[in-house]
Amino acid sequence: MRVSTIRYTIKQGLRNIVRNKMFSIASIATMAACIFMFGIFYSLITNVQYIVEKAEESVAIVVFMDEDVTEKQLKNIEKKLSARDEVLEVKYISAEQAWEDFGNEYFGEDSNWAEGWDVNPLENSDNFEVYMKDISKQAELVEYAEGIKGVRKVNKSEQVADALNNFNMLIAYVSGAIILILLAVAIFLISNTVSMGITIRKEEIAIMKYIGAKDSFVRAPFIFEGVLIGIFGATVPLVILYFAYEKAINYILTKFSILNTLLDFLPVSAVYKTLLPVGLALGVGIGFVGSFFTIKKHLKA
Repeated sequence: MRVSTIRYTIKQGLRNIVRNKMFSIASIATMAACIFMFGIFYSLITNVQYIVEKAEESVAIVVFMDEDVTEKQLKNIEKKLSARDEVLEVKYISAEQAWEDFGNEYFGEDSNWAEGWDVNPLENSDNFEVYMKDISKQAELVEYAEGIKGVRKVNKSEQVADALNNFNMLIAYVSGAIILILLAVAIFLISNTVSMGITIRKEEIAIMKYIGAKDSFVRAPFIFEGVLIGIFGATVPLVILYFAYEKAINYILTKFSILNTLLDFLPVSAVYKTLLPVGLALGVGIGFVGSFFTIKKHLKA
């Protein structure tokens, strides 16, 4: 594309925005509102998923060994479990450790809690606590663990796993529905703005077509207009959200101090690592799609 053509495209695109400033402002405002809502929703969903992932990592299956299992078999079982892709960590809990943990949990600092016990009631409870990266694969891991030689039984948290899996699916469905609605609204408004610009320049476009101007030459200013509206509409809310995010998190943790020990929110840098490029891409993409198909329809008419 020649420099003169690029200059013409930019000039006409900006002129279209100024000519239809009310529609342009409405489109930018609506785009900004859509991206802002998307940003808020994305930040919420990302943090919820992060919290759920942390919850998943705290859920373990417990693998109990046979009473006569040897040291070599123990190491072999641990090696096999650790080699699984879905496994995050494998912790060996001896019978002595299990008994001590039991006492600390139920009797606290009372040092006399073990008196009266001649033997360890949990002497055959040597086990591995296996923590997972993805709790949805718990059933596969349990089946695998039960098939390892030397394993007596496997305890699992089936209800917790099902609850977390169902919650993740609900988040995915709700996210998809809201994103589709926001995209449809933004594309519709940009399409209306571009249509107004085409109507105003209808005679000019007809003359350009009459003297042999290619569709790409006629189409370029309107596509540039739509993309520019998309960039403006995405940049404004992303900047606002960036500064509002940390203030909102600090406010929540200050107002509800009990959440400090229960929840761990993502820093703004982690959220914006994905939100920034996705938000800008949405703005540019919506602007391009809305203007491209609108001008294409009018050129064919």
